[in-house]
Amino acid sequence: MISVFSKKDFIATKWFTLEKLIQLITGVLIVPQIYSTLGTVDIGKLKFVESILGMLTPLFFLGLSGICIREIVFKPKQSEQILATAFYLRLMSWIVIFIGILIYFNISETSPLKGLYYIITLSYLFKLTDVFEYYLLAKKQTKIIFISKITSLIIIVSLQYYGVKNQLDVYFFAKLIVLDFIIQGLIYGIILKYEKQFSFRQWIFSWPLGKSLLKMAFPLMISNGLIMFYITIDELFLKYFLGDHANGIFATVQFLVIALSWNIGFSIINALYPSLAESYKNDSLLYALKIKKLLSIMCVLGLLIGCLYTLFGNTILNTYFTESYAEAKTPLLIFCWAPLFVFIGMIYEKHLINTNDLQKNVYRFIIGCLSNIILCYLLIPIWHVTGAAIAVLASHFITNIVYVFLDTKSRKQLLHLF
Repeated sequence: MISVFSKKDFIATKWFTLEKLIQLITGVLIVPQIYSTLGTVDIGKLKFVESILGMLTPLFFLGLSGICIREIVFKPKQSEQILATAFYLRLMSWIVIFIGILIYFNISETSPLKGLYYIITLSYLFKLTDVFEYYLLAKKQTKIIFISKITSLIIIVSLQYYGVKNQLDVYFFAKLIVLDFIIQGLIYGIILKYEKQFSFRQWIFSWPLGKSLLKMAFPLMISNGLIMFYITIDELFLKYFLGDHANGIFATVQFLVIALSWNIGFSIINALYPSLAESYKNDSLLYALKIKKLLSIMCVLGLLIGCLYTLFGNTILNTYFTESYAEAKTPLLIFCWAPLFVFIGMIYEKHLINTNDLQKNVYRFIIGCLSNIILCYLLIPIWHVTGAAIAVLASHFITNIVYVFLDTKSRKQLLHLF
């Protein structure tokens, strides 16, 4: 990695990876206890609410993350104005969505999950402060992100342990999601103000810049919306055909594979993206070498994750989870190979951001959504949670591998690369 990526790139990756490894260790120790304390039904309810609101996250985030990082790398003198504009755009979006949710639940709908919807929606307000991460990622100051997230992690894990020991309900653990974002935002603000990297009094919204950012981010927002729908399809079908218990089982599989595993790869790719953007702008040959190296690293990591759960998945479930989660064994053996395809798709998306060719991201996720819907409809009634795992794995392969080879330009670029 060091041969094509600079020492600063490597350090940025180190902090991100270390954070995810610490999350992995704490997650293994505490999250299975939360799942066991709440049981499959309550976990299924919480994850279902998170997934439904997750479909709105493209409207909360507006697709600005990758675009803002790219623009800060390309136009460093405008960093402060870019962040301020992104912050206010996202704040306005959150206000509109929150008002819509209030109207829906107070006029049109009476749901026993209403309180959970309000709590999770509130968490997105405090997640606005992650615009600071755009700047820190672009400037490769990932040590600050590490400090913030690990400090928050220590506090939240301690409170989760307290909740487990006192058998507290699902609402307590939902409120911790809000607290997590509050702590991270406070730490970012304090550090950046102390280091005098920003003058928050001069944060002014620029409507011309806002329109420009939204125009550039629109394809990414649409593709992110498709991604969230794509991810939630399985849970909607499981809820319809089988109920909250099945969603609780599938949530366990997703926790082990996504939260504990492919988030490491996601962090590595995000940490190295500013370096890719710099090379794309300044040195096309070095850019190609970096893409090739990153693909190699991610393929190895994806294979390692698949082998880990294939060999030790049953042992992990037997050791850390109660017997009620035994149904997750077969779905885990299938779904654990998804990161291999997802990592390739993540790198492809970063390339599309650099080339400003994001409409292809929309096309591939439309295909992914359609394939996942068809497969879920056919497989879940027959094979239940295992059917959901097969459906999502197959759709990941179609979205991240098949599409790249079907697209003539992408196929030529890939063949030329290797």
